[in-house]
Amino acid sequence: MSLAEELMADFEEDDADELEQAMEVNVLRRLWIRYAAKCTLAARVDSLHESPNGAIGINLLEQVRNKMEKLMEPPPVKANKALPKPLDKASKKRGGRRVRKMKERMGMTDLRKSANRMNFGELAEDVLQDHLGFDLGQVKSGNIAGGRIRAGVVDSKTRVKMSQKMQRQMERQRAQGGVTSIRSKTAGTASSVTFTPVQGLEIINPTALEKTVTSSSTYFSSSASFVKIEPGAMK
Repeated sequence: MSLAEELMADFEEDDADELEQAMEVNVLRRLWIRYAAKCTLAARVDSLHESPNGAIGINLLEQVRNKMEKLMEPPPVKANKALPKPLDKASKKRGGRRVRKMKERMGMTDLRKSANRMNFGELAEDVLQDHLGFDLGQVKSGNIAGGRIRAGVVDSKTRVKMSQKMQRQMERQRAQGGVTSIRSKTAGTASSVTFTPVQGLEIINPTALEKTVTSSSTYFSSSASFVKIEPGAMK
């Protein structure tokens, strides 16, 4: 009997029934493909008479059995990966001039900082008249009873600014009579109805003049930062 026939006979007698009962179809198919490849190698050894004692065939059979045991092993248990250690320091956030301006605008004012501070060894007055209430801190000046609030310094960084568009809109409302007499010096009886000697009662549209203004009016408006040039200054 040749080496290939002995390899096939030994493998079929010992492991065929065990494989069919224990293995799945796809795993068994992979093992039979490897077993067929080893039988091909054993047939080549037989054709050249390189191993009369059958040592190569025994080695090939051991390789097939080791592969079978490896395929029959259960899959490894997936270990739960631990969460990374939290970093104590805050992450660096990139920013620029716009971000710095926004932080200055939304930051704490000096008045609030003074209210959060308190003097050492000084009896403070409770504003809400409770045991633990809101205290003015260093904002209050003078004696304890009936002291006055110290006027805070207006910071240009945190000061609310009005855009050019909002200024032009307020000027337009003021010209149309949209501003009431409560917030301005304009009389409350002012209206767009006028009396003319030709037509009598006439209604004037205050916005009719704006339609005829050219695009250069944005540069020479009263709210713009462009300086108006006098007609005689160019001569």
